[in-house]
Amino acid sequence: MLAAAAAWLPFVPAASAATGCTSSVPFTSGTEGYDTFRIPAVVRAGDGALVAFAEGRRDSAGDSGAIQTVSRTSRDGGCTWSPLSVVDDNGDATAGNPTPVLARDGDLVLLTVHNGLVSEKQIMSGQASAQDTRRVFVRRSDDDGRTWSAARDITAETKLPDWRWYATGPGHATLLRHGPHAGRIVVPANHSSAPPPGSADVGTEAKYYGGHDLYSDDDGRTWHIGFTGDRTDGVVAANETTATELPDGTLYFSSRNQGSAAEHRVDGYSTDGGRTLVRPYQVQPTLSGPKVEGSVLQTTIPGLLVFSGPADPATRTVMRLRLSTDRGHTWQPGRTLTTGPAAYSDLVQPGPGTVGVLYETGTAGPYERIVFQRLPLGQLG
Repeated sequence: MLAAAAAWLPFVPAASAATGCTSSVPFTSGTEGYDTFRIPAVVRAGDGALVAFAEGRRDSAGDSGAIQTVSRTSRDGGCTWSPLSVVDDNGDATAGNPTPVLARDGDLVLLTVHNGLVSEKQIMSGQASAQDTRRVFVRRSDDDGRTWSAARDITAETKLPDWRWYATGPGHATLLRHGPHAGRIVVPANHSSAPPPGSADVGTEAKYYGGHDLYSDDDGRTWHIGFTGDRTDGVVAANETTATELPDGTLYFSSRNQGSAAEHRVDGYSTDGGRTLVRPYQVQPTLSGPKVEGSVLQTTIPGLLVFSGPADPATRTVMRLRLSTDRGHTWQPGRTLTTGPAAYSDLVQPGPGTVGVLYETGTAGPYERIVFQRLPLGQLG
């Protein structure tokens, strides 16, 4: 394995670890040489450690420019964190959208997406070159996130020729544990398509966003595109997506919606390991919020699904858990983590009795820090 850009230093737990903790701050904007940390993702490694990822945005809070994927590791359940490591970089351009998963063979597998010094609008309108447009990469770690392999370009396996914008996750991917596809890695993702020939559209219209997923049956060494969902009705336009496996092996997908029903998320189910959806994405009327990424997780309580995301339909505020006891068909309000600014998040279980939420928050705005908050599984409501 190749060493990560920052050396691995000995981990010394804080005193609070002895008695447990409720929260910690693994990433603080304006530190470590970065203007802003954004786009959290978190995974439990094979040795039980938590590995938290984020985009380290060097020069500004913007979505393009010099952006690296960085990580920190916690060996005490999220109370204290190791020094910062750079996991993936693309020079003065973008390497982001971290989407990690623990594979069946014990390796951590991390997908990221690169692009050149171009904006999302330029990519969606077809103005970006083949080199500068969105490209998909994979790395792996066989030592629980201490070091990572070189990045491998898997764009040819994971992106159709007429797709323009592209994003994995962000947030954790899923290792299937039940049913005939046990061992499969499933990565929720989204894309934008080119307008049809003769159309007056340029491709930046929201209706060209669509959802899809990727899957691998060999621990992330080869990849396949599963379902694809392109809708141009203007109501459903799937964007950043999260997924989890239900106890019977069914996959539940929940997506940010860029369409006209933007105050509600859209969702869908797959019963064949992500190759197809039972039905196209449809509006989920009981799960509201602004246009923002969110995270969903099947807990160790078989009948309990958890969703994390801002709950105010108009603004990125009020980070709240939502709970479902009917496989995601309906959702009820759960624990509110903050009433102030908040945006992207990811969910993990550090242990069978605890849920961890890694989320963007702040006082004046939602991108001041990324907080990790621990909650007892029985206190989510």
